[in-house]
Amino acid sequence: MSGFFDEVKRRKVYRVAIAYVVASWALAQGLAQVLPVFDIPNSVIRTVIAVMLVGFPVALVLAWVFDVTPQGIKTTPTAASPKQVRRNIAMLIVAGVAISAGVGFFILPRAVARKIDKSIAVLPFENLSDERENAYFADGIQDDVLTNLSKIGDLKVISRTSVMPYRGKASNVREIGKTLGVATILEGSVRRIGNRVRVNVQLINADTDEHLWAEDYDRDLTDVFAIQTDLAQKIASELRAKLSPSEKAQFERRPTENGEAYLAFVQAHNLSCAFEDFDKLKQGEQLYARAIELDPNFALAMARYSQLESWFLHTFDRTPQRREKARTLAARALQLQPDLPEAHLALGYSHYYGDNNYDSALEEFEIAQRGLPNESDACLAIGAIQRRQGKWAESTANIEKASNLNPKDPWPLQNLAQNYQVLRNFDDANKTIDRALALDPTAFGPIEVKSKLAIAEKGDFSVAEKAFEAAKSTTMTNEQKLRIAGGRVEVFLLERKYKEGLQAAESLPDDQLATAFHEALGGKYYYIGFARKSLQDQAGARVAFLKAKSAVEEDLKRSPDSAEIHIQLAKVLAYLGEKDSALAEAQRAAELLPESKDAFGGPEITEEVAHVHAVLGNNARAIEILDGLLSRPSSLTVQVLKINPVWDPLRDDPNFQALLTKYSGKA
Repeated sequence: MSGFFDEVKRRKVYRVAIAYVVASWALAQGLAQVLPVFDIPNSVIRTVIAVMLVGFPVALVLAWVFDVTPQGIKTTPTAASPKQVRRNIAMLIVAGVAISAGVGFFILPRAVARKIDKSIAVLPFENLSDERENAYFADGIQDDVLTNLSKIGDLKVISRTSVMPYRGKASNVREIGKTLGVATILEGSVRRIGNRVRVNVQLINADTDEHLWAEDYDRDLTDVFAIQTDLAQKIASELRAKLSPSEKAQFERRPTENGEAYLAFVQAHNLSCAFEDFDKLKQGEQLYARAIELDPNFALAMARYSQLESWFLHTFDRTPQRREKARTLAARALQLQPDLPEAHLALGYSHYYGDNNYDSALEEFEIAQRGLPNESDACLAIGAIQRRQGKWAESTANIEKASNLNPKDPWPLQNLAQNYQVLRNFDDANKTIDRALALDPTAFGPIEVKSKLAIAEKGDFSVAEKAFEAAKSTTMTNEQKLRIAGGRVEVFLLERKYKEGLQAAESLPDDQLATAFHEALGGKYYYIGFARKSLQDQAGARVAFLKAKSAVEEDLKRSPDSAEIHIQLAKVLAYLGEKDSALAEAQRAAELLPESKDAFGGPEITEEVAHVHAVLGNNARAIEILDGLLSRPSSLTVQVLKINPVWDPLRDDPNFQALLTKYSGKA
């Protein structure tokens, strides 16, 4: 062996081995730093290391055989016998293979390029100014930074709704990072004095609470957009996020040059997030109008204004004037800025809520999502359209993605639970809505869904009863109070507590119903008519149904293409005994929103068509429709058929009893 080591030393094999190891290590470290930037998979660096390990014995043999001299590469002379040479080379190869195998055993499993978690939450910026309007200003800077980052497809950015609950609270960065599922947190503060703005920000590693970098900006008010752009670029650079030219151009563009318009826009955006507060939404509407008045070329303000109008259209006031306003604002925003993703989102909502044009809406939502890859609203909107197209798996995936981007908001989970309910997957529906309630146990929407699930699955009214009792001590908007009062009437009637239902319905204020919700006034007198009819007060029922007819006909004048209003009129006419008119209205409703067009909302219209036939004594047709609904996705269940008094006209029909038996025990 001593002769072997002497030969290794004489032939300079040690030097080659050391140089090979050093060079290989440096190359591996360099690749580990560079590859993640280009999203090259970790398998590449493993392959490179494996090749270097295989090459190690080869390098030793080459170093043994050859030598580098001033005259070039020459064969190293040997004084040993051929037998010794073969033995030494064999030993060298064995040693090289053993070393490579040992190193590979420990290194390869651990040889992964350093993968940076490109996820971030931008917490509300602290307002260090005394003036109230500067609180809106601080929110605006935070929101714009968040919006800029959300346009970078290589990042995961948590939505605004999920970060706003941390406003004004002492932040435990590790806890926030874990809750929101992000690796980094951006905190900041804003102080505005006159026309000067001071912004302080720090980017923090959510796992270690380590400050990655901090920055101070002291600029003129007119430079606020430059601050936002610079912040977005530095964060993207720190997280090694790739920026496409279009992404970079999007957040380098200033939305407005008018400071007053910007402040009005920021205030409007804050107010428009109060989705169930009619008064705040109206204030937001006025401020958006003010922003556009101050800057007629403010495309982003027009887009957000259009979205607000579409929400009014969907929730409170379905009129042709509001629909046209939503469409016009979105079109104007796109005319000013054709590549503005928020404008495409707004136009999509106009098609969706205004026209029930799901194909055009989906096209616009998909364009918006490409420009806003981290916008949960875009994912949720796409999922909402897909379920109407009957694409349940795709819809569920997109709504779940929306929830991941907005993990503190119950709204996506509420929509996801509704998907499962229509599919009659009550286990997943309840698990999902429980996730929403864990975020906010007092949230009205999830409580409503939870109550309806219990009734649809088991005929259990206890969940709803507890919710109504808890609502008595809960602070709510006027609109929420009215919705709860209306829900209380519905449950009383389902429980066959007709006196209580009548009293609750009659106590609903006409003026507030007419102002807050479209179709609500007709609904009130329909419930009164139904309750009085069930109490055998035929004359009182007729008076109420006539009032309902008058109110619904007024609604139809404002919204002649609403399937929901046509079917409501059809039910009222059926109870008034106007058979031909009732059937005509029911047919019109089914034509406006057929299941072939809307697999989510269409079955609800179909169920009401069956209701009309049942009231008119067309038992066979009603049962045929119900049979079809129970055989495909819809919110109708056997439990609902058993408990809902609207189906009492069918109770004595053997075919109805056979229908209940057919589907009993099925999901």
